[in-house]
Amino acid sequence: MSAGHASGASGRVGMWLFIATEILLFGGLFLLYSMYRLRNPADFHAGSLELSRIFGTINTCFLITSSFTVALGVQSIHENRPKRARLFLLATIGFAFAFLVVKAFEWSAKFEHGLFPNAAFLMARPKGEILYFGLYYLMTGLHAVHVIVGIGVLSFVFLWVKRGHVTAGHPILFENAGLYWHLVDIIWIFLFPLFYLIT
Repeated sequence: MSAGHASGASGRVGMWLFIATEILLFGGLFLLYSMYRLRNPADFHAGSLELSRIFGTINTCFLITSSFTVALGVQSIHENRPKRARLFLLATIGFAFAFLVVKAFEWSAKFEHGLFPNAAFLMARPKGEILYFGLYYLMTGLHAVHVIVGIGVLSFVFLWVKRGHVTAGHPILFENAGLYWHLVDIIWIFLFPLFYLIT
């Protein structure tokens, strides 16, 4: 096995190990959410009615589309079409920024209504609703951090493709960035129904 193949294989293994730790992290949070929901079904239902399904649906469309564009980018680099790959990377980054803008609007609306941790209005509501919004900000906030990190990673890959460091012969960095972005998408696919759809 050549040095290039060995480093590529180790890079893939390392990425899958990282993904496994992320799954454990969010899996624990999903379990915590489920336990609290079982104990406070009425309060969690009331809390979910405060969220905007329109904003949630729009952001879901953004992330699903971004997973498609990053996959096309990976395919393009394998086909030795770096310009096309960069365009798909830019599209993915654009969808990521759009997701954050919508999330910012959604969070600002909640802050205006006093629905944020330790707000007097929220603290006066039932315990289950306080738990609901605590988990909402924790889990969607952690996901937003992953989106921001993803923007940084994808931007770095864009520069490396432009400089010729990521090519059809050396695609591992692009592939790993694509895997990370698919993880971000999958996490949201679970968050969306938990907070926005299940009532």
